[in-house]
Amino acid sequence: MFIKHKCKAVLAVVLSIILSASLFAGCGAGEKTAGKVKDVVTVGTGYDAKTLDPIATNDVASSNVMNQIYGTLVEVNEKGELVPMLAESFKKIDDTTYEFKLKKGVKFHNGEEMKASDVKFTLERAASPLGAAVAHLFEPLDVSALKVIDDYTIQIKLKYVFPPFISTSLTHTGGSILNEKAVKAAGKDYGQNPVGTGPFKFEKWIKGDRIELTRYDGFYGNKPAFKTLVIRPIPEVTNRAIELESGGIDVCYEVSANDLKRLQDNKEVKVLRVLDNGTAFMGMNTKKKPFDDVRVRQAISYAIDTPTVVNTVWRGIGQPAASPVPPNIKYHNPALKTHEYNVDKAKQLLKEAGYPDGFKTSIWTNDRKERIDMATIMQSQLAQVGISAEIKVVEWGAYLEGTARGDQDMYIIGWTASGNDPDISLFAMFHSSKHGAGGNRAFYSNEKVDALLTQGRQMEDSDARKKIYFDLQDMVKADAPWVFLNNSEQVVAVRKNISGFQPSPVGYHVLYNIKFEGQ
Repeated sequence: MFIKHKCKAVLAVVLSIILSASLFAGCGAGEKTAGKVKDVVTVGTGYDAKTLDPIATNDVASSNVMNQIYGTLVEVNEKGELVPMLAESFKKIDDTTYEFKLKKGVKFHNGEEMKASDVKFTLERAASPLGAAVAHLFEPLDVSALKVIDDYTIQIKLKYVFPPFISTSLTHTGGSILNEKAVKAAGKDYGQNPVGTGPFKFEKWIKGDRIELTRYDGFYGNKPAFKTLVIRPIPEVTNRAIELESGGIDVCYEVSANDLKRLQDNKEVKVLRVLDNGTAFMGMNTKKKPFDDVRVRQAISYAIDTPTVVNTVWRGIGQPAASPVPPNIKYHNPALKTHEYNVDKAKQLLKEAGYPDGFKTSIWTNDRKERIDMATIMQSQLAQVGISAEIKVVEWGAYLEGTARGDQDMYIIGWTASGNDPDISLFAMFHSSKHGAGGNRAFYSNEKVDALLTQGRQMEDSDARKKIYFDLQDMVKADAPWVFLNNSEQVVAVRKNISGFQPSPVGYHVLYNIKFEGQ
C-alpha cells in the first residue's frame, strides 16, 4: 500500500507512529508490522513430541505435530463423514477386502511420487514389531495378502471382519503414509527426520523448545495461507495462556480452569470448546501387589469421591466419568453412574484383603497442573482409609517409558479414541495382549474380557454387538483396574485474528487451515 501526503512533515509523523506501534505490538504471528503481514503461526502446547515416526508412539503431543506433516489414505471430515485423502477412491470388494485407488502426482517432501508400493511398505511396517505402540490398530491386517495391483491401486485384506478398520485405523496418524526410500535412508533416526505428503514439511526440532515446520510448495492440495508453523512446548499452563495474551503465541492448547474466565473476557482472544473422545483415569498396576487383588482395587474406587475431585479441579470443563467408553462414542452405556463413594466399604474390603491398616504406595502423574491437583485430592481421600500415597511428578517422556515398563503403582493418564467405535476405547486398554506400550498400562488381564473384546471387534454393528460392549463396560467397572475420573473437553484459545481453526475431539488438531483475518 502506498500513502501520499502533501506535507513531508505529516509523513514523518505518520512513519514515526507506525514504527512505535510496531515496537509495542508484540510478536503475535499474523499481525502487521511495517505494512507486512507475518507469515508464522505459533502454537503453544503442553508437551514436546516424543517422536515423529507415526508407528513409534501413540501420544497426543506427537500426533499434533505429525498431523501437519503426513497424510492418510482416508480422513474423517468436520461432518463426521469418511472421505478420501491420499486415496482418490476406495471400495469394498468383500467383507474383508478393500481396494484403494491413489491420487496421482502426490509428492513426498523428498520429491518422490507416492506409489502403491509406499502404501504397502507403510502398512507392513505398522503391523511389524516396530509398531507396538499402534499394534491395536493394525492387528486385524493380513499383511501377507497386501496386493499392489499397479502403481496407483492396492488391495488391503483383513484377517477377519473388522468394520472399524477403515474409519479408525486408516485415519489415525499411525496409518500415515510413508516414503519407503526416506525411512530406509534414515534408519533408526527416522523419528527425527520425518518425510510425509502433508502441507508442511519438517524443518528443525530443538528438543524441549520448538518444532519448526515449513509450508511444502509441492503439496497436492490447497496450500496453507502461511509459511511457517512453530509448535512450542510450554508445560506450565498459565504461562502458556499468558503467552497467548501477550501475542507470543497464536494458539493455546489445553486451557486450564484457572485461566478460562480470564481468556473468555479478553477481547483479543477467542476460546473454542468441544467435548472430546477421551476418558481420564487413575490406573492401578495389577501385576504388582497389592493391586493384583480386585478387593484392593475396589476399595480404592470406593475411597475416592470422583465428582468432588473432578468438579473441584475442572470447575465446569468436561464432566465426571462413569465408563471407559466416553459419552460421544458408539455404545457408551448412558445408564452407568459414577462409582459409589463409600469409606466404610473401602475399609471393609481392605480388611478382607489383608490390609486392615492400609499400605504405602505412590501415584504417578505428569506435570499437568490439573492432574497434580486431582492426585493431591485423591491422596487426601485415600489417607482416610489408611492408604498413604506419595505423589510422583514425572517428565512426560519418562512417564510414558516408565508406565510402559510397569514401574508405576498407580498412575493418572487419559485415553482418547481416534474414531467413533468402542473397540478403539477398549481393546488396547484392556486386552491382555496389549500390556505396557500397547496401551494396557494397568497390565490388566481377564480371559472373559479378552474373548468379548475379540468377538466384538469382528462383528458388524447390531444389537448383539451393542450388548457385548455394554457387558464389557460392566465387567471392567467391576474389576476396577481404573478409577474413572473425567470425560474431558478440548479447550483451545486463539488470537482474535485467527480464523479457520476448529478443535478436534480426538485431541490432535488440523492447523494448516488457519488464516489471519484480513489476509
